Amino acid sequence: MLAYFGAQQDQREFTARSSVIVNTSPEEAFRFWRNFENFPLFMHHLDSVTNTSERRSRWIALGPMGTRIAWEAEIVNERQNEEIQWRSLPGSDIQLDGQVRFSPAIGGRGTVIKVYSHLVPPAGLLGRAVASIFGKDPEFMMRQDLRRLKALMETGEIPTIEGQTHGPRSMKVAAIRMMDPDNPVRMRDANIKDVLTAERRIA
Repeated sequence: MLAYFGAQQDQREFTARSSVIVNTSPEEAFRFWRNFENFPLFMHHLDSVTNTSERRSRWIALGPMGTRIAWEAEIVNERQNEEIQWRSLPGSDIQLDGQVRFSPAIGGRGTVIKVYSHLVPPAGLLGRAVASIFGKDPEFMMRQDLRRLKALMETGEIPTIEGQTHGPRSMKVAAIRMMDPDNPVRMRDANIKDVLTAERRIA
């Protein structure tokens, strides 16, 4: 959730809140979000997320000049199809707490996804690299990522920014490429149907 923190008066801490309505059920939204390896598909600054256990995952984000910012996250609370809360673990490059809630939209018109995050960057050069990510307009960046999530879940297309550079996006995509090396799934032209179909083959 590294792109989502609006700087407060204390520049050592960042918080952000935003929401989006997605034309899908709370069950589908929860299931997609619960697999954190999906996040690099729609989050601009994330390089990769790897689920290391049922409740833990390893995150890597890209900062200025190729700076890599890594943290281990743990789910601390969840209610099926309603809420997920997580936090970073000791030894991570950043201190991070986050929460997402899912609720039916008025009139049965999809699901409201509300996200909250709080981050404390480290001191020194790495801390300045983390802070520089939020210097443009973090709330705008958050809305853009949530719009990509909305488009991904509603149309199956993964929005891209032409010319955007990135490294490997997830172990899932790497596995998909290994399963079918003659027809690899590229992040620029993949869609969610390709990913889900490949997941079924791998399973």
